[in-house]
Amino acid sequence: MKIQENISLKPYNTFGIDKKARFFAIASSIDDFRQAISFAEKNGIELFVLGGGSNILLTSDQDKLVVKNELKGIKVTGSDEDFVWVKVGAGEIWHDLVRYAISQNWGGIENLSLIPGTVGASPMQNIGAYGVEIKDVFDNLEALHRKSGEIHQFQSPDCEFGYRESVFKHRLKNQYIITSVTFKLSKKPQLNTAYGAIQETLKAMNTEIPTVKAISDAVIHIRLSKLPDPAKIGNAGSFFKNPTISSAQFEELQSNFPSIPGYPNKEGVKVPAGWLIEQAGWKGRKFGEVGVHDKQALVLVNYGNGDGAAIEELSKKIQKSVEEKFGIKLSPEVNFL
Repeated sequence: MKIQENISLKPYNTFGIDKKARFFAIASSIDDFRQAISFAEKNGIELFVLGGGSNILLTSDQDKLVVKNELKGIKVTGSDEDFVWVKVGAGEIWHDLVRYAISQNWGGIENLSLIPGTVGASPMQNIGAYGVEIKDVFDNLEALHRKSGEIHQFQSPDCEFGYRESVFKHRLKNQYIITSVTFKLSKKPQLNTAYGAIQETLKAMNTEIPTVKAISDAVIHIRLSKLPDPAKIGNAGSFFKNPTISSAQFEELQSNFPSIPGYPNKEGVKVPAGWLIEQAGWKGRKFGEVGVHDKQALVLVNYGNGDGAAIEELSKKIQKSVEEKFGIKLSPEVNFL
């Protein structure tokens, strides 16, 4: 494994922020990661594992060893009449896995089409979209323990999945490097078309009998119509989580804001963060090289030469204004570095 010095991370984050890593390497094997851990320990620096760079905001140069996860491979490890178990390297591109599953007519992740990032980040974030979350299809993952160098297996309960949350973002943060994820996909897909605009889009696409491919196409169409392409405008997709508030608070807000949308769940009522941000007057606003996307207020963007610190400052102003107007605290999905 080759370790380089003073490398720009601009090509490795979807915001396109030009910050440098003191050390940078690409890991294509578990042994590479073990070497990286040893190097970081010997040099007294932090090791940061980079996937697709789609959920990070670089606010400064990184005095770290940044290692790009390039662990590859898609392998069927089990099968029965109803399901197939697929073990996937953590460095695989998420949407490439979705396309592969669709080509085999395996169901379960078609609603997660076009989500940026790598497979290794999917359980860490418990990624989700259009009524589906990773925990719904997750079987197990393998991860390298940084201290011992051993590979440990985690079942679903071990991961403590929550809304865009897992144990790897909290109690076990920076203790493990996810090396592979095994998914349980359906040979007899139960299609989920109830969420968002999927049904309307399928109708517009003249789809009479939905398939996993049709669902994926509909989701891709919706995402492309609302979300900017990171290759053209730097962004990390949804910047904030959709907050869940109590039923009582939602009813109180409804009396003042009759059009406020809400989706009841086990914890209360989920309110779309994009709606809150738009109502607070931020949609489409531009501040120098950074701003809020004009089609989806949930997306903060870098128009070219924007700085991560400026985006962080903008996000804090949005949080403050939403809390002042609605009494709701927004939490970022994006990790600030």
